[in-house]
Amino acid sequence: MLRKQWKRAAEFLTFYVEALEKDFSREPVGASEIIWRIGSEILRHLPNSSVKEFNTFIEPIKTLSVKRYLKVCLEHAFYLLGKGLIDEAYQNLSLAESWRFGEQTVIQNKEQKLIQAYMGLLDYYKWCKQKNILLEHGQEGFEDLSVEQEMHSCFRKAAANLKEIIKMPGVWDQFVTCYVDMLEFYGDHNEARQVLNEYAYNPEFPTNPNAHIYLYQFLKRHGESKKSLISVLKILHDIVPSHELMIDFNTMLQKSKKRKRRRLGLEVIFAVLDYAGCKENIKAWRCLSRQVKRIVISEKHLSWIKQEWKSRKDWWPAFHFSRYLAKKNWQENESLSYEKALVAGILLGKDCKYFKYVSRKGCKAQMKRFRRLKKFVNKHNPVYLRISDLSDSSVQP
Repeated sequence: MLRKQWKRAAEFLTFYVEALEKDFSREPVGASEIIWRIGSEILRHLPNSSVKEFNTFIEPIKTLSVKRYLKVCLEHAFYLLGKGLIDEAYQNLSLAESWRFGEQTVIQNKEQKLIQAYMGLLDYYKWCKQKNILLEHGQEGFEDLSVEQEMHSCFRKAAANLKEIIKMPGVWDQFVTCYVDMLEFYGDHNEARQVLNEYAYNPEFPTNPNAHIYLYQFLKRHGESKKSLISVLKILHDIVPSHELMIDFNTMLQKSKKRKRRRLGLEVIFAVLDYAGCKENIKAWRCLSRQVKRIVISEKHLSWIKQEWKSRKDWWPAFHFSRYLAKKNWQENESLSYEKALVAGILLGKDCKYFKYVSRKGCKAQMKRFRRLKKFVNKHNPVYLRISDLSDSSVQP
């Protein structure tokens, strides 16, 4: 299987099954799980394998694997969905949902909820199809009551199943977003907000950045206050400091009249650029360069820059401001190199190799903004001395 020799793997599995039939000393339950997992994988990849063959294989496995019955049913449904057989998958899930087998029904309660949730997901899919038909007809000036009725029927079934799973602690992104989409369509914004708040803030649920992203997007769609948006993004910042929404967060904070928020904005954008995936994010560098420039010109709050730089002065020079990166950034994106050069010039002084390389290249190309950049950094070079102790800045990149 690891070498993707699916035909040979199928032959060996056949031998294994035949051996089991002759050896009554083996534990059938353990063997059935091995056959299920390996057999399913082989049939997914085996050339010319048909849906009929997979169905023929999986049905007896369900009978043998009573303790894993619902898991096998879920996998069967996923296989059918992968083949585009949505109605067949729904039928399988429906049969599984009605399955009862004594205490095993209670033991597999979570799987039962998952079965219902995926049925809800397929009902949501049907609801979307009906909604699209209705919207198309609406544009043409037609009304189709049968479509509306079918659509509302799908909504009721989907909602009943989806809201059950999202009550349980877990990561249920696809179920939450589908349920909220339907609630918003019918104008039930209070219920949608309650669902998203519960998903984001319930302490019993695992930490999930997506929960806060969905809540932020919902609040933004409905024109909520900046205070509400900032509150949500603050938590997202604590969980994922490098998330792309931190650019929006920084922008909101910089527009605030409150000094505390503007201070937080500087902290946020510095944190974004601590991550390798954001090294060439021009939006982030533009945010940082603008804020640094504003602080330098006003000569207020230089302590903010000093405080952020203190924990970074030992590694940011090599991470962001080496001569190699100056050359690379200049060749690939002049605008990026401009923003970085301004920050480098302020943080590391006019003798910083990154700043010197970029400003020299820009001036040689007779670009006005680079001449202004060089003039600005030279004029404000004393700022570098104020934010960096000389004993700590003996080594320049």
